[in-house]
Amino acid sequence: MKTLTTTDELAQFCEKARSYPYVTIDTEFLRERTYYSKLCLVQLAVPGTDDAEDAVLVDPLVEGLSLEPMYELMKDTSVVKVFHAARQDLEIFFVEAGVIPDPLFDTQVAAMVCGFGEQVGYETLVRKIAKTGLDKSSRFTDWSRRPLTEAQQKYAIGDVTHLRKIYEFLAAKLEETGRARWVAEELKALTSPSTYVTEPEDAWKRVKTRTTTPKFLAIVRELAKFRESYAQSKNVPRNRVFKDDALIELASTKPGSIGDLGRSRLLLREARKGDIAEGILNAIKAGIACEPSKMPRVANPKDKQQVNPALADLLRVLLKSKTESSGVASKLIATAADLDAIASGSRDVAALSGWRHEVFGEDALRLCDGEIALSAKGNSIKIVRLQ
Repeated sequence: MKTLTTTDELAQFCEKARSYPYVTIDTEFLRERTYYSKLCLVQLAVPGTDDAEDAVLVDPLVEGLSLEPMYELMKDTSVVKVFHAARQDLEIFFVEAGVIPDPLFDTQVAAMVCGFGEQVGYETLVRKIAKTGLDKSSRFTDWSRRPLTEAQQKYAIGDVTHLRKIYEFLAAKLEETGRARWVAEELKALTSPSTYVTEPEDAWKRVKTRTTTPKFLAIVRELAKFRESYAQSKNVPRNRVFKDDALIELASTKPGSIGDLGRSRLLLREARKGDIAEGILNAIKAGIACEPSKMPRVANPKDKQQVNPALADLLRVLLKSKTESSGVASKLIATAADLDAIASGSRDVAALSGWRHEVFGEDALRLCDGEIALSAKGNSIKIVRLQ
């Protein structure tokens, strides 16, 4: 296999790729010690055999190598860019170069739509579609170390060579079933820049806490905002600044001085001094001083519409029937929360729009309105139209 180490070599391969209908892409990266992923390897393949001319590795850690030719290829709308479980790969490209590949095809999404189950893994698709196996021994290795071993290179190149057969099979299946539009709907989130932008002001929404009073959440919000901003500016994992349990402790105890921080049970030693300690104390002050009208609030479960449990159970039966008839994983069509929301009267639910409306939502609404009933016949469920 061939490893590209110069910009000219990469440019030549990308120019070649422009003459093909698609190119398969994967990346290897590290994120344990940084906020943003460190790109360590890129794998590219065009339709063809497994020889060095059709599938290559690109080493972004080589000094002087520019990935600009690859990013230009990502923008070429005449070539489909094929990934499996693309989110992290796309985040790297967006952060590094502000680029989101267009057009995009994600084989994990396509496989779910084609009946391979929920969040199907690459190894499963290789086994079922490419009819071969994968050597997973290099999966969790340190991809930043050089030189790469032969086993690492073989593992990495397999992530794009087998992907060609998987893409061609799934693309044909989507064409045959008329479900290509379904995949396009699912990919909208992946192709939206907002998916890859974490705003510090919204970081508090990811913190799980039992206390939901506005005063408490105002401090949580300020602490989470400081932590996210600091982690981004220093390119360190947010948990290296301080962990969620320490954040909750700080919001509860509300320390007002460096001495108070020293009495924390959960705060990392490095966070009790310097810029982090100062940031924590300022965040707590800002949270305490927050005006009531600007305090964050979460929905009170008591304020939600009452779920009709019998209707929710019927919707689950209907979903099971639709899953079996369509071959699409049930959680892709509707989640348990979706079903409860529908049973409580909500209609602003993902399961009631787009392709999900065709597969499930239309009959779900009819069931809610008493226009249809469900009947068991053997192991199957029948939909009975009511007058």
